[in-house]
Amino acid sequence: RCPPLLLLLLVARGALGKPTARQERARAGAAQHEDLPGFQYDHEAFLGKEEARSFDQLSPEESRERLGKIVDRIDDDKDGYITTEELKTWIKRVQKRYIYENVAKVWKDYDLNKDDKIAWEEYKQATYGYYL
Repeated sequence: RCPPLLLLLLVARGALGKPTARQERARAGAAQHEDLPGFQYDHEAFLGKEEARSFDQLSPEESRERLGKIVDRIDDDKDGYITTEELKTWIKRVQKRYIYENVAKVWKDYDLNKDDKIAWEEYKQATYGYYL
C-alpha cells in the first residue's frame, strides 16, 4: 500500500513537471566548430614552431604536398598507416627539437662573454640587466 504523501508527490511531479525541450541532433559538418584558438597550438605541436610558421605561408596545394611527406616520415614501419605510438613518437621528437633549439638560442643570449659557460653574473645581467 502506498502512503498518501508519496502518492501526492508523484501526482504533483507528473502534473507540474516541465518537459525537456526537444533538441535536434546536429549532423556532422552542420555545426560551426571553434577550433581556431587551439589550432595554432596543435599546428606547432605537430610540426614544430618553425615548420608551422613556414606552413602558414604555403598555398593549400603546397601545404598538402609537404604534409604528405611529413606523414611518410612519421610512418616508422612504412606500412601506410600511422599508429598512436608513431604519432606520439613524432610529437615527442618535434618537441625535443624545439627545446634544444630554444636552449641554444637562450644560451647565446645569456653567455655574454661567449666562453660557452654562463656565470651567475652573466645570468643576472641577462635576466635583470635593466633593473640592476
